[in-house]
Amino acid sequence: MKLDVIKMDGSSAGDIELSDDIYAVEPRRDILFRVVRWQRNKAQQGTHKVKTRSEVSYSTKKIVRQKGSGGARHGSRKAPIFRKGGVYKGPTPRSHAHDLPKKVRKMGLAHALASKAQAGKLVVLEDLTIENAKTGVLAKQIADLGWKRALVIDGASVNEDFAQAARNIDTLDVLPSQGANVYDILKRDTLVLTKAGVEALEARLK
Repeated sequence: MKLDVIKMDGSSAGDIELSDDIYAVEPRRDILFRVVRWQRNKAQQGTHKVKTRSEVSYSTKKIVRQKGSGGARHGSRKAPIFRKGGVYKGPTPRSHAHDLPKKVRKMGLAHALASKAQAGKLVVLEDLTIENAKTGVLAKQIADLGWKRALVIDGASVNEDFAQAARNIDTLDVLPSQGANVYDILKRDTLVLTKAGVEALEARLK
């Protein structure tokens, strides 16, 4: 697959040959769903907690005498059946993460890249070099290029000037190639890869 390469000012910088093994495959929704679900579950905090009858602060005095009241035999108001009592089998802190084979994760990233390429929402930049590293200048360049909600993926490290200028632009995310993931790629409308990012991702997915 061949794609045009542009500069930040929108001018042409030649073209690039993308690997058909990655960008020309038919994206599978089931694979993308599994990887996104794995990512979101792994990110979930799982800090929900309720107090059991051993943790609530309440009187332990016996409510009524054992016999003769005509009622049930209760020993403590901490029991779950009483108001302000402990909760029975409520949620406790735990990890929501689950296992997913590395092959499926790798396949998911390739299919996410392919889905953007085949939808015409993949842009390749020569690099992230900008003359004036100002947020306002970069925001105008992005608007001129027509990027509404974009994810930019660079090589092993991100250009510091570009990252600093993009920090306060809420419609723009910037990641190194190692941070590229299925959820962030699918969440944004436009995927922007630098030449270094293309090389790093292809090496990662071999």
